[in-house]
Amino acid sequence: MLTVDFDRLGVGPGTTAIDIGAGQGRHSFEMFRRGADVIAFDMSESDMADVGEMFDAMMAENQVPASAKARAEVGDALRLPYADDSFDVVLMSEILEHIPSDEAAISEMVRVLKPGGIAAVTVPRYWPEKVCWALSDAYHEVEGGHVRIYKASELAGKLREAGLEVTGTTHAHALHAPYWWLKCAVGVENNDNLLVKGYHQMLVWDMMSKPWLTVRGEQLLNPLIGKSVALYLRKPAGNSDA
Repeated sequence: MLTVDFDRLGVGPGTTAIDIGAGQGRHSFEMFRRGADVIAFDMSESDMADVGEMFDAMMAENQVPASAKARAEVGDALRLPYADDSFDVVLMSEILEHIPSDEAAISEMVRVLKPGGIAAVTVPRYWPEKVCWALSDAYHEVEGGHVRIYKASELAGKLREAGLEVTGTTHAHALHAPYWWLKCAVGVENNDNLLVKGYHQMLVWDMMSKPWLTVRGEQLLNPLIGKSVALYLRKPAGNSDA
């Protein structure tokens, strides 16, 4: 389930890319499939071990171009262990809402992005997230949970202040917004609820089968209730932190 439109990022053979806060690696895997030299970066050692194993499996099964490279590394998004201007593409998907020092994380992202490079940042969309918070404290009041709700304009302002140009905005995962509202209404840990189980089965079927009806329906609904907002960005040429 991809939140980012990789065609907008121009990821392909020879692209150097980093997925900051990679989690279970869904976006890293897509960049690897497209032939990039990609780093999946996250603070979770267990997640990065799993992602590294998947990278190896993808190579063994010839799912990636021969020139593609990938590795999983553990570290802190506030102190990236890379030189200034290291990457053509930087991705931060569904991570900034977890970080108290979000402006410091943004600054690090900008630092490692090459001048002229492209970035994408995604966070939960303001009003669907507001509904979740209103329905359930347990949804966000957990260790490592969401510490803020962004308005897209607020996040865009922080990214511009850090030196990036905003080149586009999209929304994604409209079918997932009602699912999370339902979970928040009945209890986020209540996975045995019949409505929750039924909706989850529908989402799995949709992701596996990609039927025309739900694919097209989500495309139409994304501008209205898409659960995530994605901002596409560019670091101006000549803007180097070196």
